[in-house]
Amino acid sequence: MTILDAAAQSKTMTRAWGDLRDGFNKRELWLHLGWQDIKQRYRRSVLGPFWITIATGTMAVALGGLYSKLFKLELSEHLPYVTLGLIIWNLINAAIIEGADVFVANEGLIKQLPTPLSVHVYRLVWRQVLLFAHNIIIFVIIAIIFPQHWTWASLAFIPALALIVANCVWVALVFGILATRYRDISPLLFSLVQLLFYMTPIIWNDATLRQQGAEGWAKIIEFNPLLHYVDIVRAPLLGADQELRHWIVVLVCTTVGWICAAFAMRQYRARVPYWV
Repeated sequence: MTILDAAAQSKTMTRAWGDLRDGFNKRELWLHLGWQDIKQRYRRSVLGPFWITIATGTMAVALGGLYSKLFKLELSEHLPYVTLGLIIWNLINAAIIEGADVFVANEGLIKQLPTPLSVHVYRLVWRQVLLFAHNIIIFVIIAIIFPQHWTWASLAFIPALALIVANCVWVALVFGILATRYRDISPLLFSLVQLLFYMTPIIWNDATLRQQGAEGWAKIIEFNPLLHYVDIVRAPLLGADQELRHWIVVLVCTTVGWICAAFAMRQYRARVPYWV
């Protein structure tokens, strides 16, 4: 078999999906590595990963309190809104920013340990899910202080969160491969995500725009897909009505994203070890 034949055989959808499947089957490995990442990061720390919880909670209280005063919003409504927005945003933000460096950061393992590439992505996403679980404690505390009107429909946040986690996987795969080949992608994404943070209703809401007479901006911001991702988890936890348009946009983006991920894995999976 020639080198060209071997390269052609590696560029098949079967091998691409096989990498994702084999990587997922190595759950013991990436579950352990993800947990060790957190333990190592906060080694010799008394509070450990709860420092992130404290930092997120402090920011949520500060921004929620400030913006509720500035725009004359009810603190009991705006503080839970901002808190959930920040917690969900941190999960999405990490998938994009850390996902772009996922293969570069694991250069040693990729070159020395013969494992599917997807293992490193699962490890990253699992680590962020653990941090999300720590951060959600903030919302639980705030929900005790400012009780929410939950119904059975509020359980919709469970499939919504699962959908976001599935999106985190394809985002890390696609941007990880691109940023490994083109190192300018990572700083570009960092700048873009910072811009999107202010264009996503996290520390402000529709009422804020209406107060400022900016209905036109509200229509433009609808084209920001992150708005829809945040809302499918936040709305049910706040006891608000679900809007079908958010689910439609997220499902379409999920489908397109996984198609892109499958193509990227098929075409460039075998090149990543050489690019790192």
